[in-house]
Amino acid sequence: MEIIHVAAECYPVAKAGGLGDVVGSLPKYQAELGHVAKVVMPMYRTKFLYTHQWELVHEGSQYLGSHWFHYSVIKEKTNKLGFDLYLIDINGLLDREKIYGYDDDTERFIAFQIAFCDWISRWSHLPDVIHCHDHHTGLIPFMMKHCYAFRFKLANIPSVFTVHNGQYQGWIGWDKYYYIPGYDSWNWGLLDWNNTINPMASAVKCAWKVTTVSHSYLDELKHSANGLENLFEYEKGKSIGVLNGIDTEVWDPQTDSFLIKNYDKELVDKGKKKNKKEICGQFGLDEDKPLIAFIGRLVGEKAADLLPEAISQSIYQHHGKANFLVLGSGEPYLEEQLDHMKHQFNGYFNSYIGYSEPLSHMIYAGSDFLLMPSRVEPCGLNQMYALRYGTVPMVRSVGGLKDTIRDFGDKEGFGIRFDQPSVGDITYSVGRALDLYNNKQDLYQWMRGYMMTIDHSWDSSAQQYIDLYQSLKN
Repeated sequence: MEIIHVAAECYPVAKAGGLGDVVGSLPKYQAELGHVAKVVMPMYRTKFLYTHQWELVHEGSQYLGSHWFHYSVIKEKTNKLGFDLYLIDINGLLDREKIYGYDDDTERFIAFQIAFCDWISRWSHLPDVIHCHDHHTGLIPFMMKHCYAFRFKLANIPSVFTVHNGQYQGWIGWDKYYYIPGYDSWNWGLLDWNNTINPMASAVKCAWKVTTVSHSYLDELKHSANGLENLFEYEKGKSIGVLNGIDTEVWDPQTDSFLIKNYDKELVDKGKKKNKKEICGQFGLDEDKPLIAFIGRLVGEKAADLLPEAISQSIYQHHGKANFLVLGSGEPYLEEQLDHMKHQFNGYFNSYIGYSEPLSHMIYAGSDFLLMPSRVEPCGLNQMYALRYGTVPMVRSVGGLKDTIRDFGDKEGFGIRFDQPSVGDITYSVGRALDLYNNKQDLYQWMRGYMMTIDHSWDSSAQQYIDLYQSLKN
């Protein structure tokens, strides 16, 4: 099969979160299964663009409302990512360093989607399926089916839409309706939700199949989807949950070049000790105490607003018997609070405000526990990375965290789960972590025998997607 993935992110080209990790690995595993997998994304001005070789494969022009724009499509020459990578460039719109965060993001991503549909409609052959990821590509299923300029060529190509995060839907005021290429006005309802053009809602309505990134998240969207609950309930017949995987070549403590010392499950105690010593030395923490880390965006969705009080309470209640480290960026007030805490709890807490891929690998390897108190977690990849590196996940029972982590108190458990995103549940879980850490020999034995052997690779999930695509061709 020939599969085209369309997304705003793809690691290592440009990444803001888990979406980038998924789009950077799923196509590779599909290619390894013998299929032709391609990724199409905007041509941001990132380091990857300037350090790789490219060839121009197409140039074209289209309208964004009354604005006539030129676009070009380039292809990465070496195929080093394991799949064909294409970038669409539109001068004045996509030629930016950052992925998101501009006042004209609406115009940027609508133009990207128009350029994509225009390019595909000019192919001499047609792909077997177009797989769109999140709201930045949510208008493509509608354009393929209903826009006059594209429907003749694209209407019969199966489309799949994956919801990576239902909280962000790409809302567009109807005052900008003219940005979307011409279509029969009878179909305006396929764009609308609550008197707004809603790209995510449109994709759920128009795509042939809808997937979410875990089974539990599909169920949760019927009750908590930022206003789309009734839609997900209505479209449940064409929806399926497929759990994300991780790229086990990138995330492998035996070969990870970012680590001070590589290790496997047999050497997990020695390997983690070396990496922990490095991390604790770098951040002024005590390597003899358990290290509890948080890696992620400092936003309410991740319950990061609870971190300052939860960490403070944990240090006081447990008499400073654990150290805490935070890596992330987000809400400015949270960044400021965490920065202030570095001085208040010197020797017990530290933080790195920002994001560093090398540092994140070191923290997974050097930490004893990874805290994920999320209010919303469609799938979560961090807990899978943690298990791979012999780090115990401490997670709230929500979404993909519930699907991937079993509590130590249950049969064959391998993590710490709690019910509420609250300071009380977090501090209680820290106490449980201290109890586990005090029996380190048993803990390392469990890591060797089970935790680090759990298969969260893309192999199974990639095949599930292939089966889904093939069902659309029958």
